[in-house]
Amino acid sequence: MPKQKTHRGARKRFKLSKKGRIFHHMSNYFHKNTKKRSKATRQARQAKELKGGQIKVIRKMIGN
Repeated sequence: MPKQKTHRGARKRFKLSKKGRIFHHMSNYFHKNTKKRSKATRQARQAKELKGGQIKVIRKMIGN
């Protein structure tokens, strides 16, 4: 049986912590930020933890 290949797009978008939690960055905060609240753009720089039913799917895609 062949090995499971890593999904390269998912690997670039999600990071795995040492404890095994998966983090991602918010979308829609890379340009046109003058219309957006400064608090929201500050918070968008922080990595958010992935929660819910997608964890199992993403973990399989990134190879862990």
